This record gives sequence, structure tokens and C-alpha cells, in this order.
Amino acid sequence: MATAAVSPPVKIGIIGGTGLDDPEILEGRTEKYVDTPYGKVDIPSDALILGKIKNVDCVLLARHGRQHTIMPSNINFQANIWALKEEGCTHVIVTTACGSLREEIQPGDIVIIDQFIDRTTKRPQTFYDGSNACSGGVCHIPMAEPFCSKTREVLIETAKKLGLKCHSKGTMVTVEGPRFSSRAESLMFRVWGGDLINMTTVPEVVLAREAGICYAAIAMATDYDCWKEHEEAVSVDNVMKTLKENSNKATSLLLTAIPQIGSMEWKETLRSMKHVVQFSIILPRH
Repeated sequence: MATAAVSPPVKIGIIGGTGLDDPEILEGRTEKYVDTPYGKVDIPSDALILGKIKNVDCVLLARHGRQHTIMPSNINFQANIWALKEEGCTHVIVTTACGSLREEIQPGDIVIIDQFIDRTTKRPQTFYDGSNACSGGVCHIPMAEPFCSKTREVLIETAKKLGLKCHSKGTMVTVEGPRFSSRAESLMFRVWGGDLINMTTVPEVVLAREAGICYAAIAMATDYDCWKEHEEAVSVDNVMKTLKENSNKATSLLLTAIPQIGSMEWKETLRSMKHVVQFSIILPRH
């Protein structure tokens, strides 16, 4: 008698953004330094912090390094996602500070983003770039729905139960940085349909999709960028002040949602994502 396929154990990768990468959320923490095949410096942004959240295995990684020494353009996104995949992560949930391009998305609000507009210029966006024998061919990954809808639903419902002000969708404009936008750019992004602006969602979400990982992002609005009249333009001081006052929201959302995700069935979702990747690769001719 055939036995049913066993679901892979859920393991959650957590990529923490600026001011949102506190390792204290994990129980039984250990550090692990790893190498990867990607990048001039082939290591992730920092050590992987392994631990648990209410018996769910988790791996925390500080996107900019724990001392915030890596600017957005220099983050080794390939190494970060590769390392989490190799560690067995089925999901990656990230936090990201961002500017709001909409009046109704106020500083301190959470947005579970569902789309992006890419304005980056310097970043590798694929594992299938000819630099590594493990990733042969060319991958034309579909990106109509970049984020895992099932994971997003859990985050949205959890935020509601916690009483957090949470927007259930939003389009993130990712710029190269490290500078902030000009007012003309900020106004243009609004006309394009952007709701938020940051410097890191792309290529992180693209690489996670290529890796067959369920990826979702908790965006924390910290300011109104610089489009809004009679409002102080974005500055590092204001961003950090808002993050300090509101980081507990993202933390409580992670601590409550992750056990829920860990209790759910993901076999079909993960198998479907794996098939999408397989059918997106054009292998070299021999």
C-alpha cells in the first residue's frame, strides 16, 4: 500500500529590515556562519540566527548586517536567499521600513504588500546567471503574483485579530538608493500607482520565487517620502524615530502569525511553486 507523501517541515526564514531585526524574538538561539556560491563576497549579510518561535523552527537574518553596515545596493540578495533555502526554509517573511505614497497609509501603519515596481539598476535578479554550475540554463520566472497569497492571508488575518492598523495590499516601488527620492520622482511614482517606496523588496522577492520559497513582506510606513505638501520630507531621524515607536507591531505580528503558519498544511503550495520554477527554466542545448 502506497504511503502518502510527507509534507516538508515548515521552517520560517525571517529577514529583518532597518530597526526590525531583533534576535530576541527567537528562543534557544544559535549562530551559524555560512558560505554560498554567489557574489564577489560569497556570504550572506550576517550570521544566520537559528531558533524557535513557539516550537516553529526559524532562521533570522539581518538584511543590512547586525551593525547596519551594508547599504541597499551592496546587499548580497542572492547569498541571503540561497542561505535560507539551503537551511531548509520553506517560507521567508520579511520586514521592511518604507515611505508612504498615499495619504491613507499613515506613518506607523502596516501594509502586507502584493505588488512591486522595480526601479533598481545594479542588482543581480536571478540565480540562473551563468555564474554557478548549480543553476544551469535561464529562468524566466512568472511575476504576475510575486508574493505568496496564502502566507499574506495569514498575516492580514493575524493583524486584524491583534487590532493593528493594517492595509491588506499595496504596490511597493523599490529604488536603488541609498539616496531618497526627489519630489518629482515621488510624485511620478504616485501617478504610476505606487503606494509605498523602499530600497530592498527587489530583487529579494524575485529570488525567493526562483527558490520556490513562500515569500511575504510586512511593510512598516515611516514617513510620507517627499510628495506631500506641508509635510516634512523624509529623513533618517524621522524614519528611526517612527520605527522605534512602532517596531513592536511587526514583532507581535511575527510572534502570532508564525505559529499559525507552522500549524498549516503547505505541501500542495510548495509543490506548485516548485513546478512553476521547473517549467520556467530553459536549459542549454547540447
